[in-house]
Amino acid sequence: MSLIVQKFGGSSVSDADGIKRVARRIMDTRAQGHDVVVVVSAMGDTTDDLLDLAGQLTDDAPAREMDMLLSSGERISMALLAMAIDAAGGKAVSFTGSQAGMVTDAVHGKARIIEVSPDRVRKAIERQHVAIVAGFQGMSKDSHNITTMGRGGSDTTAVALAAALDADVCEIYTDVDGVYTADPRIVSSAQKIDKISSEEMLEMAASGAKVLHLRCVEYARRFGVPLHVRSSFSTNEGTWVLPSPDDKIKIQEGEPLEQPIISGVAHDRSEAKVTVVGVPDIPGKAAEIFGVIAGANSNIDMIVQNVSTAGRGKTDISFTLPIVEGKDALAALHEAQERIGFEGVEYNEKIGKLSLIGAGMRSNPGVSFRFFEALSAAGVNVDMISTSEIRISIVTDADKLDTAVKAVHTAFNLDSDDAATVYGGTGR
Repeated sequence: MSLIVQKFGGSSVSDADGIKRVARRIMDTRAQGHDVVVVVSAMGDTTDDLLDLAGQLTDDAPAREMDMLLSSGERISMALLAMAIDAAGGKAVSFTGSQAGMVTDAVHGKARIIEVSPDRVRKAIERQHVAIVAGFQGMSKDSHNITTMGRGGSDTTAVALAAALDADVCEIYTDVDGVYTADPRIVSSAQKIDKISSEEMLEMAASGAKVLHLRCVEYARRFGVPLHVRSSFSTNEGTWVLPSPDDKIKIQEGEPLEQPIISGVAHDRSEAKVTVVGVPDIPGKAAEIFGVIAGANSNIDMIVQNVSTAGRGKTDISFTLPIVEGKDALAALHEAQERIGFEGVEYNEKIGKLSLIGAGMRSNPGVSFRFFEALSAAGVNVDMISTSEIRISIVTDADKLDTAVKAVHTAFNLDSDDAATVYGGTGR
């Protein structure tokens, strides 16, 4: 008997019919002789609806109360799913994140897991119950307040439980059949990837591929948890994310021994560009600026430094960060402007990031040429560039992003003759 952790996203449990379908999937897994632990997200757009409701009351909600509000969405899902399993003749018990032993730091809205003590979950498994855990949430070890982990937190909850319980696999159920070479909502000819390395999946997640959250992939890689990304709307085989080179899935006869040059194209609309203009071009000023950003708890992605338009002896420093963190970052920069001595700050939310990912590009010349040639032919202007061994990322205007994704996907022969199926709407 194996232990399987299954995570179901908001689109999978968006209504009563969806919850019943998920309950049947869980019961089928149990009938095959497996123990099952389930992690659920809030139903459909519940989290966004709660955010909108809070926004009608205040522009500056206390972070503690916002976490209390947002954590309620997953609690609704877990209780309803437990009821559906009970109605179907099974045995289930639901747990909040804190009851399941998800211990976090004290940072509201984007808490990080520091400890997992799933004693109550283990006891439920021993009693042959399906343990259902509310994703996205935990409890601070210091303050004992409820915390939430930010977007993708349910994925991270599932992987953390799988690692703590030594599960055989963590199945991430979504509204597509697996990880694709591009978002099938934009590129209908995208191909499903059968197997992908955690290294490549990390880059895709960091670059905006929303099928898996970055923290989830990092956690799985660190603790050697195999991930299987599947659709809750079909029984099709999904995408396996291999946690380490030592944990490879056996290559079948007839499969190519060398991996493809390119695994996929990812995009991201959730970032903004900040340009600090007229920074004194002397040692230590960049460190001061990024110290200010770190103090605002903002995560920086791409960085570019250029000769300033403000004149000689000055430099402009541009970087991208999540839009949701832009307000705090700008406030911190303005407060430090006189001390650091820069001339001003420019902010632009109307950008998009496109990334080309593939471990094979390390040993294949000409990838950069083909990438930028495709963007040029599509009339896409490049504002920023960032690279790693297995990734090329650019920033362009938001209204050009879809065009850029399609052009690059086609340029690297990633198009399929068959249209990809998206079972849900926009959800995870």
